[in-house]
Amino acid sequence: MSFMKEFREFAMRGNVVDLAVGVIIGAAFGKIVSSLVADIIMPPLGLLIGGVDFKSFQLVLREAQGAAPAVVMKYGVFIQNIFDFIIVALAIFCAISLMNKLRRKEEVAPATPPKPSAEEVLLTEIRDLLKNQQTPKL
Repeated sequence: MSFMKEFREFAMRGNVVDLAVGVIIGAAFGKIVSSLVADIIMPPLGLLIGGVDFKSFQLVLREAQGAAPAVVMKYGVFIQNIFDFIIVALAIFCAISLMNKLRRKEEVAPATPPKPSAEEVLLTEIRDLLKNQQTPKL
């Protein structure tokens, strides 16, 4: 089997295509959630702590010297990314919980067993009559 043919078969499997669609949608969803955190949630939170933007939090390890830029640890961006992660995780949890609830509702109730045929009913009645006619042994 040629390399190209094998690769084409691999790439066109249903799982690979589903994964690709999931990654693309996930990337778009990540941008939306990042915007939600950065543009909607963080400004009011910054106001609550005194009007500070989290992204501006940084620790200068070494000042700029001539052509060498300053060495800065931007822990505010890290805090922002932690908030992004928590909100993405919460949103994904809620979406999966909703899908699971919908899936449980879609599950069909167990089918009732089929009614026994006339022959089975007759045989059951005969069996029960024979049981009732036997005298208990002591």
